Amino acid sequence: MGSLVHDGELKVRVTDLSVVEERIGYRFKDRSHLVLALSHISAVKGPSPRIRSYQRLEFLGDHVLGAVVSDMLYTAFPKAEEGELSRRLAELVREEACADVAADMDLGPHIRLGSGEAQSGTHKRRAILADVAEAVVAAVFLDGGYAAANELVERFWRPRLEAPRRPLRDAKTVLQEWAQARGLPPPSYREVARSGPDHAPHFTMAVDLPGQIPAEADGPSKQAAQKAAAAAFLVREGVWNGTEI
Repeated sequence: MGSLVHDGELKVRVTDLSVVEERIGYRFKDRSHLVLALSHISAVKGPSPRIRSYQRLEFLGDHVLGAVVSDMLYTAFPKAEEGELSRRLAELVREEACADVAADMDLGPHIRLGSGEAQSGTHKRRAILADVAEAVVAAVFLDGGYAAANELVERFWRPRLEAPRRPLRDAKTVLQEWAQARGLPPPSYREVARSGPDHAPHFTMAVDLPGQIPAEADGPSKQAAQKAAAAAFLVREGVWNGTEI
């Protein structure tokens, strides 16, 4: 059955942890880091559950992952300008990409959940999987240092970096990912002007981000004008050239 590792009130079978270690290619000196990385807040009893779940680790892992991937991109694309590197970074560290890595690591079945969350399928939710993947990066960083974290990220993110580029989605989605990669809140949109008759209105919308100059654009609907404003922002920042979305 395997022995137990105790981390506060959590009891985790060493055999379970060994499976995770084998899958990610790293053996922990202090397995409490891995236990914490796999612990959802619903599994933690007692005071300060957020501190004793993976949430603090996810914060650290997000920044370690960003640093390692940025270094990978800087080396892999020596002729790419800052805007191109920023876009590639956003693609590689976005929630969907991290959730895919968690699936490759097979982390879902090993996430520690409260009974209610376990029954509701929380371990399959994309946001949870993405957070746990980043928490595991942080756990390896704390246990083995930057070199160990770098090796882990190389193993699981390098194939995605080298894969053919997927077609980009609409400009609003790309701009949101660009903002997220820079630690900014989601973009906000506001109506600047409206003209034309009710059956054929014309809108001018602006997109706002903290510390950034707003971008404006027109469209036959608010949604179309928002997309155009987001595209204008991305073109201005050199993130894309206006032909890929």
